[in-house]
Amino acid sequence: MASSSLSQSIEEVKKQIPVKQDTLHLSPDQSIGLVLIDLVNGFCTVGGGNLAPKVPNNQIAEMVEEAEKLARVFCDKKWQYLHSSILIILIIGWLEGETNVTIRLKDCIDGFLGSLEKDGSNVFVDWVKTNHLKAVLVVGICTDICVLDFVSSALSARNRGILTPLQEVIVYSQACSTYDLPLHVAETIKDAIAHPQDLMHHIGLYIAQGRGAKVVSGVSFTTQL
Repeated sequence: MASSSLSQSIEEVKKQIPVKQDTLHLSPDQSIGLVLIDLVNGFCTVGGGNLAPKVPNNQIAEMVEEAEKLARVFCDKKWQYLHSSILIILIIGWLEGETNVTIRLKDCIDGFLGSLEKDGSNVFVDWVKTNHLKAVLVVGICTDICVLDFVSSALSARNRGILTPLQEVIVYSQACSTYDLPLHVAETIKDAIAHPQDLMHHIGLYIAQGRGAKVVSGVSFTTQL
């Protein structure tokens, strides 16, 4: 009964604060880069660490599957790809050998701030400018934490003219996920904060859209790809 009541409450929240989602159509002439946030074993693989799921999780599994599909297309087409992560053990290990992939080991939650170098330059800003990217497609974990922080900072930088020629920051909802810590579990852990997965995933998308991001529920490719 409690689970059913929670599901109904979440659905009501989604009705009150809906997220408008379209389908992103990619073509060879688009100047777009893929940004993957924290797709690493320590966050995504069951038993991979303290921050990883303890049991199989459908939302995280779907995120990994969708993100890897995108990564393969971007790598096959030699489109630009940036992986920003706190941990270095990538769940998509083959990415490390790809010539069009930039891997950034960040030292904080926000991947934009984590791209700052000691000389004041920024790896992400340089990546956008060097490759003349007009859009970035952001996927990864957690929707409402690392993904949201990165998206918010990137949008602020774009608005200030720091990321020229970047125009759009796009979040692919099916290739994003967050962790699940139900209230009844959080109450048994000292200082823990409840974090219902479906609700927080939706709220993360809602806030990102409010900041100015475009949220899409699907990505399609033209036949020329």
